[in-house]
Amino acid sequence: MSDVLLSGRGLTRRFPVPKRMPFERTSYTTALDDADIDVRDGSAVGIIGESGSGKSTLVRLLLALDSPTSGTVEFDGRTVDANASARDLHWLRRSTGIVFQDPYSSLDPRMSVGRIIAEPLWALGIDDDRRARVREVLEEVGLEPDMASRFPHEFSGGQRQRIAIARAIAHRPRLLVGDEPLSALDVSVRAQILELLAELRRREAMALVMVSHDIGVVQSLCDDVIVMKDGRIVEEGPTEKVLLQPQVAYTRRLLAAIPTIDPSAAG
Repeated sequence: MSDVLLSGRGLTRRFPVPKRMPFERTSYTTALDDADIDVRDGSAVGIIGESGSGKSTLVRLLLALDSPTSGTVEFDGRTVDANASARDLHWLRRSTGIVFQDPYSSLDPRMSVGRIIAEPLWALGIDDDRRARVREVLEEVGLEPDMASRFPHEFSGGQRQRIAIARAIAHRPRLLVGDEPLSALDVSVRAQILELLAELRRREAMALVMVSHDIGVVQSLCDDVIVMKDGRIVEEGPTEKVLLQPQVAYTRRLLAAIPTIDPSAAG
C-alpha cells in the first residue's frame, strides 16, 4: 500500500486578466502550470522559490482553498473536490491544518485565545472536551494554559504565531501546512518557532508542507524540497541532495541569494 498521504497531478491555475476594452478578448495569466507533488505520510516537504513563483497557489489548490483550472488532488487516496460544499469538505478540513504568514492578521482580535483555538473543534463538530483540549494544546506550543482567557493584542508576535499553530493542530490533523509562517518574525523568534514545529512534527507524527523563502528553514525541517519558478516546478528531490548539489541554475541562484537563519540560535 502506498504511503503517499497527499498528491497533486497536473495542477494548473489560470486567472483572467482584466479587460482594458469592453469587447477585448479575455486573456489569462498562469499562476501554476502542470505541477505534480507527493507528500508521504509523516514526511516534511519544503516549497521554495521567489515571490510569484506559484508556491502559495499550489498550497491553496492542495487544501481545496481554490479550484484548479485543470489537474487533480487526492488526500489519503480520496479525490478532493474544491467545488464541493463546506460540509462535504469536512473530512479534508478534519485532516489538515494551516498556519499563515502574519500572526497579527490571522487571529480575530475580538475573540479570546481559548475561543480562537477551539474554533476548529466547534466548526468540525469534534465533541472532545474542548476546554481541556485548549489547555493541552497551549502547553504543547509552549504557552501557559491560563492564557486562554486573554486576547491576541496582549501577546508578542512570536506568541501569536504559537497561538496560530495551536489552532492549526487543535483537531489533531494528519497534515500541517505552513505558508511562510516564520517570515513576519524576527530572527531569534523564527528559530524558536522552527524548533517548535520540528518538535510537534516528531511528537504528533504529522506530515508537513512548508512554504518558505528561507533555505535554512527548509534545510532544518524538511526531508524533501520542491523548487518553483514562474508557476512551474523546476527541481525537486531529497533536501540534502537538492541544496548541496543543485542541478539547475535557478536553484543555484536561490542558494546564493536567499538569506538563511541559524536554527541553533533558538537558545
